Amino acid sequence: MTEPVYSIRTPIRLEYTITAGRAPSRFLRGLAQRRILAQRCPECEKVYVPPRGACPTCGVPTDAEVELPHTGTITTFCVVNIPFAGRAVEIPYVCASVLLDGADVALFHLIQEVPSEEVRMGMRVEAVWAPPAEMGPTLESIRYFRPSGEPDAPFEAYGEYL
Repeated sequence: MTEPVYSIRTPIRLEYTITAGRAPSRFLRGLAQRRILAQRCPECEKVYVPPRGACPTCGVPTDAEVELPHTGTITTFCVVNIPFAGRAVEIPYVCASVLLDGADVALFHLIQEVPSEEVRMGMRVEAVWAPPAEMGPTLESIRYFRPSGEPDAPFEAYGEYL
């Protein structure tokens, strides 16, 4: 008689390649130059970052390029306390949705240089860029966001973007 198998452990690896379209490619090339490029919808005028090449609401191409500042507001966040293999940051750390000034969609990124218990909705933050030798067409060109020292944004300024 054989025993039933309840679980197995096996190494697994997934490798994949993503080909960015025109709009995401311009966004990524912009990051390599310390520029945050977005696109504006010609109908609803929403600004999308990263750009998608088309407005998901109106269904029209978004050709108008907008350069955004490197500052924004934390709309939501989570504190990560669970260790995992290969982590690059100390636990606990914070991941947040950062609504860049002038954007209508938040960008998800790390928050550092502030204790996790002090991170809050409405906190104003600024991008910290990688050194020039490490810059490339990747979101990792922005190392993380840190508090900018500006007063918190009122809820009314970001509440509709949650």
